[in-house]
Amino acid sequence: MKLARRHPWSLTPQKAIHLQQRLAAHSSAGLRGVCPLNMNEVKIVAGADVSYSKTNNTCYAAVVLFSFPEFNIIEEKTSARKAVFPYIPGLLSFREAPPLIAAFSRLRQKPDLLVLDAQGMAHPRRFGLATHLGYLYDMPSIGCAKTRLTGVHEQPGARLGDWTYLTSKDEIIGCALRSKNGCKPIYISPGYLMDVDWALRFILRCLGRCRLPEITRRPHCFSNVLRMSHLSKPPSK
Repeated sequence: MKLARRHPWSLTPQKAIHLQQRLAAHSSAGLRGVCPLNMNEVKIVAGADVSYSKTNNTCYAAVVLFSFPEFNIIEEKTSARKAVFPYIPGLLSFREAPPLIAAFSRLRQKPDLLVLDAQGMAHPRRFGLATHLGYLYDMPSIGCAKTRLTGVHEQPGARLGDWTYLTSKDEIIGCALRSKNGCKPIYISPGYLMDVDWALRFILRCLGRCRLPEITRRPHCFSNVLRMSHLSKPPSK
């Protein structure tokens, strides 16, 4: 799987912020556009997540291709790379995108949609990791995060499937979704070539018995297993 667009990654935090602002401005149609896919046109979905180890300063990326709507696993690819960008909320894509891109490059098949355990438009500059990768691959993408980075919302009902819009300065940037009865909500936001309602409808079809939808739960577990297996290896002599 090849990138449609590229940019430098060796940036200072200030230059990274300026790049986010510039890309968000130049790709505003893609950021706020309606998803070009009909739901029944989605046949292959890529779920992705990154785990980080403070012990060895390494990011462990996992990408899983699923058939949709069956959610059968087609491919699983990983990548482990030293983190070269500091941990700064709002700039995590500059830390996590390079190992994810390396994992995506090993895929034999191209997905129709990207779903990342990350933010999309629910980001201070409307350019979270899900938006960033969707832009680079020129592909519809969804952010499905475990925590809220920005925005406000009313609490959704306590039952699975209850949701409320996430807003910032009167702009709808995502939604808070109760993915399991009584659990904390997860945060869905459009990435690239995506709108809030389409993203919500899709994630609702991915919910199962766990708080995380299967589309992100599997890569989340896979990246953690990869991290733990690396850390358990004895040091080389």
